[in-house]
Amino acid sequence: MRKEHFKNKVAVITGASSGIGRQISLEFARRGTHLALAARSENALLELQSEIEGPGRQVLALPTDVTNPADVERLIALTLARWGQLDILVVNAGQYIRSPIENLALSDLEKSMAVNFYGGVHCILAALPHLRSQRSGHIVIVSTMDVKTPLALDAPYVAAKSALSGFADVLRQELHGSGVRVSVIYPARVDTPMIGNLKVPAISAKIPPGAVARAVVRAVESGRARFILPFQAYFLYWLYLISPILSDWAAITFHLQGWELQES
Repeated sequence: MRKEHFKNKVAVITGASSGIGRQISLEFARRGTHLALAARSENALLELQSEIEGPGRQVLALPTDVTNPADVERLIALTLARWGQLDILVVNAGQYIRSPIENLALSDLEKSMAVNFYGGVHCILAALPHLRSQRSGHIVIVSTMDVKTPLALDAPYVAAKSALSGFADVLRQELHGSGVRVSVIYPARVDTPMIGNLKVPAISAKIPPGAVARAVVRAVESGRARFILPFQAYFLYWLYLISPILSDWAAITFHLQGWELQES
C-alpha cells in the first residue's frame, strides 16, 4: 500500500462508530491519517478514538447527525480548525429500511432519503468549498450494489442510495480538472449490525466490512471512479445489463433478497 496517499492527511468519516465506517477508520489510521470521526453514538466514537490515537495519529470524535445541516457544518468547521486541511471525505453514514412497496409508509421513505441521500449531500456541500479552494482532495461515497442490481423489498434503501450515486456521478463530471476526485463504492450485502437480522442465501453471502474498507483505500490510491465488490457481484450486474428479465429470474429463484430473522 502506498502510505504517501494517507500519511498526515486529514479524513472525515461519517458513520464511523461501527461496521464499515469503523473498519475504514482503522485502515486509514494504520496509514497515518488524522481522523475526524462522526456518528450519532458519542460513546462508541470515544471508544474508537481511544483505540486509534497514538504517535502520529490524531483523532477528533464528533457526535454528528448527518440529517442536520448545522451538525455537518460544525463537523467540517471543527476539522478545519484542528488541522487547517481536509483531504478525504468518506460519506458512509446510512440506514437500512426495508419494506414491500405496497406496504411502504411515506415516512419510511422520507427517513431513508433523509439519512442515505440528504445526509450525504449535506456532507459534500459542507466540504466542497474547501476542497475546491485547495484544488485537491477525494470524496468517497459508500453506496450499495442494490443500486446496480435492485432487490425486492429494498425500495426505500435503493431509492435513496440511487439518488446519492447519481449525485456523485454528476459531481465527478463537474469537478473534472479541479483536482478533487470522486469515487463510489458498490458493495454487496455486508456483515454489519445494520442488517444483522437479515439472513441471505450462501450464493450471496455477506462480505466482511474490512473488504469494503480496503476498497475505499484502493479508491483513494487509484482515483478510480467506481468499485464493485465482491467479484461475484459483477456477474449479476452484467446479467442485469444484458437482460433485466434474466437478472430478475436469478434474484427470485435464489431468493437474493434474503429473509428477516424474527427477534426472540
